[in-house]
Amino acid sequence: MADEEYEYEGLSSTAGLGVNMLAGALAGITEHAAMFPVDSIKTRMQVFATSEAAVYTGVGNAFTRISATEGARALWRGVSSVILGAGPAHAVHFGMYEFMKENMGGNVLGRNNWLETSLAGASATIASDALMNPFDVIKQRMQMHKSEFRSVFTCARTVYAREGISAFYVSYPTTLVMSIPFTAVQFTVYEQTKRLLNPDNTYSPVSHMVSGGLAGAVAAAVTTPLDVCKTLLQTRGSSDDKVIREARGMIDAGKIVWRRDGLKGFTRGLTPRVLTHMPSNALCWIAYEFFKAAIRDS
Repeated sequence: MADEEYEYEGLSSTAGLGVNMLAGALAGITEHAAMFPVDSIKTRMQVFATSEAAVYTGVGNAFTRISATEGARALWRGVSSVILGAGPAHAVHFGMYEFMKENMGGNVLGRNNWLETSLAGASATIASDALMNPFDVIKQRMQMHKSEFRSVFTCARTVYAREGISAFYVSYPTTLVMSIPFTAVQFTVYEQTKRLLNPDNTYSPVSHMVSGGLAGAVAAAVTTPLDVCKTLLQTRGSSDDKVIREARGMIDAGKIVWRRDGLKGFTRGLTPRVLTHMPSNALCWIAYEFFKAAIRDS
């Protein structure tokens, strides 16, 4: 019926793991593809470039200069890596999240479930980042100023030949240190805001959008310093700076950022990171809930 309402919490408990994983995969691809140009700008702003042509003063400045000198297509370079990786990674992410939350009692109504939600989100991140990290490395190598790579597979082969398998996972510990609190904050803010805006637990795209956007913005801002270190590690092999090329982990990366740019260095790319995660997170949750409901009812 047109006026039929779905209980939001009911979707999670009846949809099943397969539905949650497929919905998560479709939501992940939608999210990352839609906001990819802003993510490209974020990557460029975080890289310690030696050429003035690759130094940007803001999102608008970066967009204008990249479009004028390289063409708008440059902002989409590497999107195929995200599409290839985001589907499986988000399938695992949402599947693990729903599985853990259900089994830890996070879907019980009438009580605050922030601990169960946070643990479920952290567990989901550990699993999904193991799949996504190599694709993220390839994506950022392709996003860089004057990148030599135009193909995901060429980039993967070249990085492997030059730097070995470790190049794809040197940033994984940093990614986890960043992503676990990011996901815990994101899911906690999302669930608490959703409960505030939608106390009756009815299916409400507006509450999903607002809650998801706020959760993404807060989580992105809090974890930006770690994201700067992650970007340095993931792009180190394409740098012509010997010190950066020899960075071995998060501590080395943090020291380099501090020496080069001080405290403000850890806020590099903050604005485009928040601008990326706020709408993309809102879109992700709307898409996730939509696909989950659509697949369940098909």
